[in-house]
Amino acid sequence: MLKINGEEKEAAGQTVAAYLASAGFDAARVVVELNEAIVPKARYAETTLRDGDQVEIVCFMGGG
Repeated sequence: MLKINGEEKEAAGQTVAAYLASAGFDAARVVVELNEAIVPKARYAETTLRDGDQVEIVCFMGGG
């Protein structure tokens, strides 16, 4: 189990890219923080989520 945006999730073993896709996020429009460090977009496919990780996903919103 890990925490994603404050909620317990069973996503250990998935890459950041796989989790974002399965959860319906557009990887181009989010920033991912893993254990208080920003994950570069170029590393989403190689960064694996592990038990105990804390993840924050921040979406960019347009508006005016």
